[in-house]
Order: sequence, then structure tokens, then C-alpha cells
Amino acid sequence: MQQQITGAFYGIAIGDALGVPVEFKTRSYLSENPITTLTGYGCWNQPAGTFSDDASLTFCTAESLIGGYDLQRMANTFVRWSSEGYWGAHNEIFDIGHTTRRALQRVGVGVSPLVSGGFEEFENGNGSLMRMMPLAFFLTGENDIHQRYQIIKEISGITHQHFRSVLGCFIYVEFLRAILSLKDLSEAYLQMQRSVNAYLGTQPFNPAEIKLYDRVLQQNIAQVQEQQILSSGYVVYTLESALWCLLRTNDYASCVLSAVNLGGDTDTTAAVAGAAAGLYYGIDQLPAAWVNEVVKSSEIGHLANRFMAAINTANTQ
Repeated sequence: MQQQITGAFYGIAIGDALGVPVEFKTRSYLSENPITTLTGYGCWNQPAGTFSDDASLTFCTAESLIGGYDLQRMANTFVRWSSEGYWGAHNEIFDIGHTTRRALQRVGVGVSPLVSGGFEEFENGNGSLMRMMPLAFFLTGENDIHQRYQIIKEISGITHQHFRSVLGCFIYVEFLRAILSLKDLSEAYLQMQRSVNAYLGTQPFNPAEIKLYDRVLQQNIAQVQEQQILSSGYVVYTLESALWCLLRTNDYASCVLSAVNLGGDTDTTAAVAGAAAGLYYGIDQLPAAWVNEVVKSSEIGHLANRFMAAINTANTQ
């Protein structure tokens, strides 16, 4: 699992960093000026290799889980990021979503993380989906799908409580878990569909909400045409875009570059896709130059090792 964990940790940071300079650029602009490697400055004026909130909050999630599952500690770690730049690429923040900002302000003044997250329909950005990857490893030993759902719901809910956001996170984590146990991406995708659909069928969830994920859960997202793939910051579209890129490419670099070049919320689409691709292909299949150039490269590797040790300890107890 070391290959997958390290690959996923670097995979999210590199994908994020590839997208940062061109966030909000249109698909037509990027089709004429495609991103092919790590670049600097651009819309956030950050040096090449700089990751944003996507990777930072993922690393905060992993850091918290090293000590076991404690929702308050995790929420407090997120507040450290938002107030001190903890796990920021340059120890500061330059990008934070409105829903996440409001939720972490609530946590900061003592609101429980069980009720801090946004729950309105308009608060369904991708701010919890982007940080879910460590849960795929943390929950490897949890065989009860309802228990997995509950933990994912609570962790998403620190910032994003609406069922739509929670369901997107749940689908993503279940897919990553399937990738861990199956070598074939298409088989893993089908396994995720079977297990998620079976679980949803046992729960009193709103069918209209579930239907929003039909292209992922009932169809094959990989068969959708590119012009029908929307890559905004909306949680449903980010999940669709990331899975589309993963399932239609054959190596890590192609996956994350295709995600960035879809335009729109480039850093988060590439972060979500990059975490999955890094997990699937493993650290040895990531471009070494990118691994070395991403900011805090050695710290990311050290965190991956500590996280791996914690997972191994938990699974042997």
C-alpha cells in the first residue's frame, strides 16, 4: 500500500499545482494554450509547484487521522490551516471557498463540527470532495458500508453538510477503495456502482438527489462526450470530470493534464483526479521531475510514511 499512499499524496499535490496558475481559464483558452507541465504565477501569482487548499486540507485530514478518528481534532486542524497557513504550500493561504471559510469561522468560535458545515443547496461546491482521499486508506479495514458512510458524512460535514456533497464524497471514497482491491479500473468502477447503488437502495435518501449522480452511478461516465463534461466548482461536475479523466487515460500525467485542460476549476478537478490516479498508478509511475518540483516535496513524503505507519498499526490491532 506504500506505493499507493505515496502516489496519492504526491498525486493530489501535483494535480493541484498544475491547475493553480490557470484556475478559471476557459476550455477554449486552454485548448489553444494547453498546460503540459508545472508552471508558475498566472492567476494566483504563485511559484511553480505551489499547491492550494485542495492538497493542504487533504494533508490536514491525513495528519489528523494519524492519531485516529477525532472529528474535533480534524476540524481544529482545518482551522489552523485557515488561520495560520498550516500545511499551506508557503505556510499561508491564497485560495479558500466561501462555504469552507464560513464553516471554519464557525468552528473557530466553538461551533461543533457536527453542525458547522453549510447545508443549503447553494453550498454544494467541491470543498469537501477535494480532501477525501485519505479516507479510502483509513477505511480499508471498515467492512460495514453504513459505518463508512457515516464517517464520510461527518468529515464532509465539517464544511459541507448537504446530502449532495456527502454523496459525492461517498461515491469517490468507495471508488478509491475499489481501486485498492482491484487492479482493473473498469472493474473497480463497476464494483463501486454495485456497492453504492445497493447501499442507497436500503436508505431513505431523496431519490431526486441520487438521480443527480446518474451519469456516474447508472451510466458509464467515461462514455460521455467531452463537450458534455462540465468542469466548474460544483461537486457533481467535479466528481464527473475527475472520474472521466481517470477512466479515459492510461497514465498519471495524461490524467491530470486532461483534467487541467478542461478549464474552469482546474486545480480541484486535477487534484481529485490526481489523487485517484496517483493511488492507481503508484509513486513510481509519477513523473519524477514533478515529484521533486512540487513545493514541500520532502514533507509530503514524510507525511505519507507516517500515515502509512498509522494505517498499518490500526489494521493489525
